[in-house]
Amino acid sequence: MSDASKTSDTSDREILSTRVFDAPRELVFQAWTDPEHLKHWWGPKGFTNTFHEFDPRPGGAWNFIMHGPDGTDYKNISVFVEIVKPERIVFDHISAPKFRATVTFAEKAEKTEVVWRMLFETAAGFDKIKGFAVEGNRQNLDKLAERLAMMKVRLG
Repeated sequence: MSDASKTSDTSDREILSTRVFDAPRELVFQAWTDPEHLKHWWGPKGFTNTFHEFDPRPGGAWNFIMHGPDGTDYKNISVFVEIVKPERIVFDHISAPKFRATVTFAEKAEKTEVVWRMLFETAAGFDKIKGFAVEGNRQNLDKLAERLAMMKVRLG
């Protein structure tokens, strides 16, 4: 069996978002793992969050509600699989739609490249969310950039 035949194409159920931030990797990682920062930028434009549990360690839970601008509440439950400071975060979103998120943080001179992969359990689950999740992730990362700018100002 050749190596090519061992790999599976996941493009029918994966969302890939990347962004380079003008901030050091440790700070970007902190924005993803400190709930006092995360709750302010997580979610698309107009969304807010109520975190009930946030335990960023393997086996730890992330239980929260995203409040949509139209008043709709979206319950989310995830379990952290891997945390490698400041390189990688992996969590399983166990409420529907089910997916595994893998976020990597790479140093690029004075900047940080974030690569965020969402691999859905099924193509059907992916199809239900892809229409708004790609744009939602872009808005999410826009809000992260704003939060990082504020965090940098506070550091002086």
